[in-house]
Amino acid sequence: MSSTRHSQERPSTEGVIALHDEGGSMPRNHARLPVSHPQGDEARPIRILQVEDCAFDAELVQSELSLDQIDFQVRLVEDEVDYLQALDEFQPDIILSDLSLPGFSGRRALELLRERDEVLPFIFVSATLGEEAAIEALRHGATDYILKQNPVRLAAAVRRALREADEQRGRNWAESELMRTQRFESLAMLAGGISHDLRNLLQPLLLAGDSLLDYRDDPRLARLGSLIRDCGRRGLDMVQSMLSLARGAPRTEEIRLGELFAALQLLLQGSVPKSVQLSTRIDPPELSFEGNYTELQQCLLNLSLNAIQAMPDGGELKISTGREYLDVDFIRAGEAVREGHFLRLTVTDTGTGMSAEVLRRLYEPFFTTKAEGTGLGLLSCQRIVASHGGMIRVQSQSGLGTRFDLYFPLNSCPAEPVPQAEMVASRQGRGERILVVSEEAGQLSLLADALDTYGYLAHVGQSGVAALLWCRTHGHPDLVILDAEMALLSGARTLQALRDRGYRGPAILLLHPQFKLELPAWLPGLEVLRVTKPLTPQALLQSVRAALDREAPPS
Repeated sequence: MSSTRHSQERPSTEGVIALHDEGGSMPRNHARLPVSHPQGDEARPIRILQVEDCAFDAELVQSELSLDQIDFQVRLVEDEVDYLQALDEFQPDIILSDLSLPGFSGRRALELLRERDEVLPFIFVSATLGEEAAIEALRHGATDYILKQNPVRLAAAVRRALREADEQRGRNWAESELMRTQRFESLAMLAGGISHDLRNLLQPLLLAGDSLLDYRDDPRLARLGSLIRDCGRRGLDMVQSMLSLARGAPRTEEIRLGELFAALQLLLQGSVPKSVQLSTRIDPPELSFEGNYTELQQCLLNLSLNAIQAMPDGGELKISTGREYLDVDFIRAGEAVREGHFLRLTVTDTGTGMSAEVLRRLYEPFFTTKAEGTGLGLLSCQRIVASHGGMIRVQSQSGLGTRFDLYFPLNSCPAEPVPQAEMVASRQGRGERILVVSEEAGQLSLLADALDTYGYLAHVGQSGVAALLWCRTHGHPDLVILDAEMALLSGARTLQALRDRGYRGPAILLLHPQFKLELPAWLPGLEVLRVTKPLTPQALLQSVRAALDREAPPS
């Protein structure tokens, strides 16, 4: 028999159906309830794929649904080829199938569906389905069965099947999100566990590289020092970027534009295919603004990966920044933003672009055009930008690529950056005795070498106990530099012991940004500076000079 395809659209009737009791005694205009539209889309009719070879029976089923005022579109198929094509093209919300057809069967239709989708409702509508066959059908994944001789239950069965399918999709999504969250938490724990060791391994590269740069009369050593330092910085930046992305950082902090995008490029290195050309233009890289580093990194990474996926055949990904003054005409209704100076972050691709329909639903929860997408990425970006008091603008057209502009308010028009040479104070020592305490032998040696090079008398101790013994033998130094994160006797505990033994000089504690340290209650009477790891000799020497030049507080 040749295939028959029937498709019709019915005018909207506010998406309602009538409830009936099992015996059909309830009037059709009684107790009408809304149809549960798939994925919450109330605007379109329900798409029904009907597997039926008898046009008369098909019309009876459709009439039953129409009488109950279900707003639907239907496609009628009667063989396997058309059925498979309809699954791909029509993308039905529910399937109503007869049991037996010439050359095809409802059981085969159910089997083919469950190979593709375990949730999509499938209801048998048949005149020959016995009790045993019905139970067997339900066991193999059918949602329900209706006898053609008594179709009054059909509308209620369709409504219930659509509602239960939506609920199941919601549970499946929640379970997958829970598993993803658990994997993410495991990743965060792993990242936190190894980051300390990795940073301690990479720290000497920075110190050694900067120390070699001091040998200006030997260009070979200077070039080697520059290479070692740059490799160390890249490694530390990569560790820090991955750690912050895994752990999250809810606090607001000062963000340097250049550092934000340098970390983004490191994260994108393994994701940009050779067919995609990545270009960045950051102006000005010295610009600083208040924000959540991790959230902004997540937002930019999401937009960049979306852009890459939109260019399967290659293209160009451009990331740029700029400063703009936006007046009230630019701000849309509902945006809690005032006119003023804004930082603009732009992500542009030359990919497939988006249709007007996709743009309309861009920030709709769970809406996605990807096979494996969650439909939450752009919604997350929108909320991140809004939490920073900003706005998003999107320009896209099918086949012409996409451009995202993110606008973040600047408190004031930033001044031009001060040249670095004018900010650097004298680092030269005057023979002051400095005790350096760290459990890392490589770091300890390099710090002492840097201090000796600049005219200080550096002494070392590889533990808090060694520092106390040195002071007992040689007296108190002019300055103590301690690693705050020592395992046996921490930097703060060592300082407390030194103070109990009469030390009243300045101290510098070296610590990572995530390390929590409460000093005031522990160390009254001591001038303590905190220097954030990873270290550079320049930053350390500036802190040393600043600590020594301060007037000691009264004991």
